[in-house]
Amino acid sequence: MARRVVVIGGGIGGLTAGHALATAPDPAQVTVVDAADRVGGKLRRELIGGSFVDVGAESVLNRSTETKALVEAVGLSDRITHPTSTSSSIWSRGVLVAMPKGTMMGVPATREAVAGILTPDELAQIDVDAHPVPLTDDVSVAAGLGAQLGRGLVDRLVEPLLGGVYAGQVDELSLQASMPLMWQAATQGRGFVAAVREMPAPPASTTRPNDAPAPFFFGLAGGIAQLPEAVAADLEARGHDVRTSTIVRELRRTPAGTWEIVVGPTTAPEVITADAVVIATPPPPTARLLADIAPQASAALAEIPLASMAIITLVFDRAEIGDLPGSGFLVPAVDGRTIKASTFSSGKWGWVDAADPERVWVRASIGRAGESADLQRPDLDLVDIALRELGEALGRDLPTPLDRHVQRWGGGLPQYNVGHVARIERVRADVAQVPDLELVGAAYDGVGIAAVVAGAGPAAARLLAAH
Repeated sequence: MARRVVVIGGGIGGLTAGHALATAPDPAQVTVVDAADRVGGKLRRELIGGSFVDVGAESVLNRSTETKALVEAVGLSDRITHPTSTSSSIWSRGVLVAMPKGTMMGVPATREAVAGILTPDELAQIDVDAHPVPLTDDVSVAAGLGAQLGRGLVDRLVEPLLGGVYAGQVDELSLQASMPLMWQAATQGRGFVAAVREMPAPPASTTRPNDAPAPFFFGLAGGIAQLPEAVAADLEARGHDVRTSTIVRELRRTPAGTWEIVVGPTTAPEVITADAVVIATPPPPTARLLADIAPQASAALAEIPLASMAIITLVFDRAEIGDLPGSGFLVPAVDGRTIKASTFSSGKWGWVDAADPERVWVRASIGRAGESADLQRPDLDLVDIALRELGEALGRDLPTPLDRHVQRWGGGLPQYNVGHVARIERVRADVAQVPDLELVGAAYDGVGIAAVVAGAGPAAARLLAAH
């Protein structure tokens, strides 16, 4: 008889784990449960301006072989696409400046690489010949990089790049967890500039002209949110159960060593039994479910702060808005703007641009860790702010949008603050003492799709190997 596995959480992590369990040589019988009205978690698409577009994550690291394998397994390979424009900018000191080349998450190989974005005094603070004392304890990104590179570089370039990933603060984010290559250099007593200079060049693409570097990201024509939709559909086609609008209220270990998952309203609870469980929910609900089962892991997960954000999608008449430069821009927090980034979706993705010859789609994001006041505003206020600041960045008033949409992601991003790696090690050590239990998700090995998918497969394999 097939093992029964319940996956709590229908985001891309939980669905990937469920799919791996369902397609193994000796497959389990899988039930995925999620509290939301649809699967996908932070991968979501909505009909805006007459076309479905992503309103959450929109791309995956191109080197993610695990994600590409999942895309192929559910029949979406023919929809893989890459950005048509990777020319982005930094909106710094009121001016759009081209994103410097020759950097690694903002750390340059030479001073000259960042001359266009820093003042002469800020450039002079970059120590290109640093030979620091090796680090042994985790530090914040600002503390770790600032001593060698200066606060100007950290604020003007590193912070907006990391903000696009974590929506975090450089004075809180862990150097070890959020910039592992720089952490490795720091523990070896190597200068950061030298470490970037010594990194191998990216491989050339075999499909792009003139030996151009391989694309850094890929997406899906029609939206990356199609991936969780297709995984769920594939699971159901194989005879497995995917249940949405299903809240998990309690997780219990029985004397026989099996599991009971209590779902549904308090007035009519339902108990699902299972031989094994995968928890693929954010840290707060995971901590709650583990309180009696793995109390040390629960306590450690409860320490992880979360950042909330909102994605504002605007649709414009193409003739009215005019040309937009490249694929978008990032915004340094130090400049005090409300938006932290904008993506010119029609310029970045060919499939968006082709959706309607008379319309253009633009995204703006709002929200950084510890800054929630702006997110308390009504949707229309956020739209007005985005329009105003986009216009300021572009140097012109923008036309009235043809359509608009505000997607709020409350507590959407776990923060990899100082000590995060050690914290997750404590979580895993405690959970490892509980048979037939695995954790997957954005809190553990990285917040991006690639990292979450890469962590889900091994978790499924461990459950299968245990019996």
